[in-house]
Amino acid sequence: MSCLKHSRGIVAILGFIAVAASAQQPATYGLADAKRAVMQGRVTDAISKLHALVAANPQDGQAHLLLCRTYYSEQLADPAVQECEVALQTLSKNSGAQDWMGKVYGLKAEHAGPLTGFTLARKVKNAFETAVSLDPMNAEAIDDLGAYYLEAPAIVGGGVDKAKALAERSKGQDQTLRLEAAIAVKVKDVVSAERYLKEHVQMTRDRPDTWFDLAAFYKEQSRIDQAVDALHHAQAATRDKGSILVGIAEMLNELQREPAIALGLLRSYLSGGNMDDSAPAFKAHVLLGKMLAARGDKAGAKIEFNTALALAPDYAPAQKALTSL
Repeated sequence: MSCLKHSRGIVAILGFIAVAASAQQPATYGLADAKRAVMQGRVTDAISKLHALVAANPQDGQAHLLLCRTYYSEQLADPAVQECEVALQTLSKNSGAQDWMGKVYGLKAEHAGPLTGFTLARKVKNAFETAVSLDPMNAEAIDDLGAYYLEAPAIVGGGVDKAKALAERSKGQDQTLRLEAAIAVKVKDVVSAERYLKEHVQMTRDRPDTWFDLAAFYKEQSRIDQAVDALHHAQAATRDKGSILVGIAEMLNELQREPAIALGLLRSYLSGGNMDDSAPAFKAHVLLGKMLAARGDKAGAKIEFNTALALAPDYAPAQKALTSL
């Protein structure tokens, strides 16, 4: 995501500046507080804070964008789309906002019928392309647009040729090797895909997310031992207890390997204070609850599911998991 976040006459001017600064501070601090709530997965708190901000200033694009992200994290497509569309009224030139618009259109398209899905797919493509056009260095937007080109049918603007052209335009950037690996997988050149992913690990000096990408590749190729080994490297490279821990835990669980380590990683993430909305706390609690239930600890699982619902009452997977106990 982008980091642009970024005499009597003299007496009168200074006085005006002081008043303006003091008037702006509460909104700035309010947005910071709301963003913390979003990053920590405290959905009810975040929505309350953000609604207060947009009620005070309906043109606050950043507040609407955070509301969009909050609803997206709960998989609530309609309110997410509404808030992102409002955000773009003032943030149309913001690459990150355009990228989020594409994501939420994609979420809505997942549950739409064929005709609506066709229209939404076009909107996804346009938003991602706009995001990359506005900021050709936006790694997340390039990832999203590349994935769209590789997965969408030609009738809605997909195509391997377009992904290759995007990779060529992005040559030399951090995420290019990841995109080239995805293209290689798509054309069934797994040897080249593995080479690109290993080059990416080396280029980024053992960054945890690049090890995780390599693990995901091995998992898809059913090379389980190598996937687990790559996850070990990802864990070893993780020093900030960030969201990558949730990804590692989830993949270990899917591989049915090292459940005790997976549980420990989730608990470390939830207690570490470095959460973000790519792995909201309520989702981590649901995953932890499901793993506990699989081990026969229904009481522990119930606590986790209820904790998730306390943070995000409308999160359907938590509701479903609790009723299934």
